[in-house]
Order: sequence, then structure tokens, then C-alpha cells
Amino acid sequence: MIQEVDSALQTLIQREAIGARDVEVVFDAPTKEWSSRRNAPTIDVYLYDIREDLRRRERGLLNEYDAEQRITARHLPPRYFKLSYLVTAWTQRPEDEHRLLSGLLSCFLRHEALPTDLLTGPLAELGLSVPVSIALPPPEDRSFADVWSALGGELKPSLDLVVCAPTPTGRVYEAATLVDQPPRVSMGGTDGWPPREVAGRSTANEPQRPNPRRPRKRTG
Repeated sequence: MIQEVDSALQTLIQREAIGARDVEVVFDAPTKEWSSRRNAPTIDVYLYDIREDLRRRERGLLNEYDAEQRITARHLPPRYFKLSYLVTAWTQRPEDEHRLLSGLLSCFLRHEALPTDLLTGPLAELGLSVPVSIALPPPEDRSFADVWSALGGELKPSLDLVVCAPTPTGRVYEAATLVDQPPRVSMGGTDGWPPREVAGRSTANEPQRPNPRRPRKRTG
């Protein structure tokens, strides 16, 4: 699922934010060592956090149907995971970096979800929307200064991009075998009496025993 989101983001940035400019799109951690080695204009989309969106979790089971609309299996609803990306621009001049960030911001503001034509693999198979948010305030338990400190780099202008990706759990429960014959009722007594009956008819192969409770006729 993560690689499909990465691919969609890369294509979207190249198509709508960069245009004809010669800018590379990478997913590396923006550490000091990495920044010292770069020698070309670069947009870095660094995945720094993965968390489940508990507000979107659903309960129960979903039915799977065949061509005749018969239930063949049941599966758990997909889980939604928030993929948080630190988006930065790297050039020789701050002015150029700001232009790239402005283009990125405009690009993602035009989309509330990843375009469906960019979805591949499980994301496309689910047929669900993949919401996107840009530059929202970070959660209370996390700050961007902490992210930069963990990376060992200096604080730099950045955009916080969050993609909420649906992910199948893989837990599927097969449905019971379809009933293709009418129901049949079988009833019988104790020790063979009264005789066993199937659908209201006596079974010919079963011996009939006298009812021990029925009084016997006296003979002459």
C-alpha cells in the first residue's frame, strides 16, 4: 500500500507541481549527510510517520457476491492508515525553494483525494477514495522541530502532507455451501417405534417394531 501511495504522489507532483522544470522527486530522509550530497534541484517527500485513523474504523463484516448475487464470502472492512510526509524543496537559493513549495501547496490544495487515474494495485482494486490533506497543524504529541531534531538537520520550510490510505486486512471468511435441494424432515421414536418417517412418509427400509405400550390382543 505504501509503495502505491509513493508512486501516486510522485506522478502527481511531476504532473501538476513541477511541470517542465528539471526537478528530481525523491523519498529520502533529509539528513545532514544527504543534503550535503545533493547537487540538483530536488523535492523530497519523506515518510516520517504511519498511524491508523481510528475515526474511520468500521465494525462488522462485508459480503462478497458472485455473478448471481449470491454471498460467497465475508471479509473485514479495510483499515485506514495516515501516512505523514515531510515535503521539502532543495535548491541553491531560498527563493527557488519557496517557488517550488508554492507550486506544491497549490497542487495539493486542488485535490481532496488522490486522483483515481493514479491509483494502482490494492488502492485501485478497493475502489475507495484516498483522502489527502496539506499543511494542517500537527498533533499535540508531535512537532516538526522534533522531526528535524531526530533527523539531525536544521529546521527548514516544509509542508506536512497526510494521505489516508485504505488497506485490506486480508481476513476473509468463506460462506457456507449453497443449499441446492429442498429441505427434508426426518422424525423417529425410541427403539424404532414409531417408525422413522421422512417428509411424512414411512421409510421402507426401516423395520417396524410393535409398540411396547400398545396392549396385545388375547387369543382364544
